[in-house]
Amino acid sequence: MKKIIPYFKKIAKILLGFIVVVIAVLTCLFFVYNEQLPEGIPSKEAEQLAEKMLTALGAVAYENTNYLEWTFVGRHHYKWDKQQQLVSVEWGDNKVLLNIQHPDSSMVWVNKAPVEGDARLEIIETAVGYFNNDSFWLVAPLKIFDPGTERRIVLLENGEKALLVTYTSGGNTPGDSYLWLLDESGLPYAFKIWASVIPIGGVKATWDS
Repeated sequence: MKKIIPYFKKIAKILLGFIVVVIAVLTCLFFVYNEQLPEGIPSKEAEQLAEKMLTALGAVAYENTNYLEWTFVGRHHYKWDKQQQLVSVEWGDNKVLLNIQHPDSSMVWVNKAPVEGDARLEIIETAVGYFNNDSFWLVAPLKIFDPGTERRIVLLENGEKALLVTYTSGGNTPGDSYLWLLDESGLPYAFKIWASVIPIGGVKATWDS
């Protein structure tokens, strides 16, 4: 026993040292990369820039599209009937025919067997969360006029104008903001994120491979 105690003390010191290093690295990353959310200016110009962005994206064609099918990060599979507001959500052994407007009336299967009771409601809740998140990332640039959104113009250091969109309500994470960086035609080529699930503000993402 006396020989084992020093061994565990050594392991504890190593773990403590590792934790200290991780915290130090994360702190450095935060101070180096974290950006404050720009204030922006709500104005008629912001609304016009938002409309220009939707035109560049072909928003009319999206609105006239009845069916969308996609897979999110290789795990969540969707077939969305926009007209009927129904979406098939599949992950693992679970399948939900989700009624977007009336989730409680959705149908649930596990291993192809119907599910009822509390287990059914829990799976529906999971499906709603998956769909809200995954459908947002599928068409995020097209959701800049969703209910509860606010749009502002942000003047960048290079003199270009970007569109800041804040979701004040709705979805799973109200309060999140996205700064859309646009080319001359209004087409977004990148965006920055301020989201509750990301500890560093202003993380930049593009569609480049």
